[in-house]
Amino acid sequence: QVQLVESGGGLVQAGGSLRLSCAASGSIFSFAGMGWFRQTPGKQRELVAFITSGGTTNYLESVKGRFTISRDFAKNTVYLQMNSLKAEDTAVYYCNTFVSGMNYWGKGTQVTVSS
Repeated sequence: QVQLVESGGGLVQAGGSLRLSCAASGSIFSFAGMGWFRQTPGKQRELVAFITSGGTTNYLESVKGRFTISRDFAKNTVYLQMNSLKAEDTAVYYCNTFVSGMNYWGKGTQVTVSS
């Protein structure tokens, strides 16, 4: 069973920064790709950033240059550093991994950016 637990969300002013963390249980972390998604009411969940086990990263176009995804294998944790935050970044952010045909999600953490 894979468990993902997010933390680090909160309220921040536009232009500010937050760092989200996702702690993963189980032995999957060393070989699984990890992603951060976000969702706002009435909209589909969208992929914000993804990192492979080899460290290759991909980003949503609107966050390129502002957000950075990274992972710490020793801590089984993936991070999302979010800088220059904008009001449109306001959402619930979810950690995700897909392992052995199963999609796993954390419960999410709220990020609110005030303008």
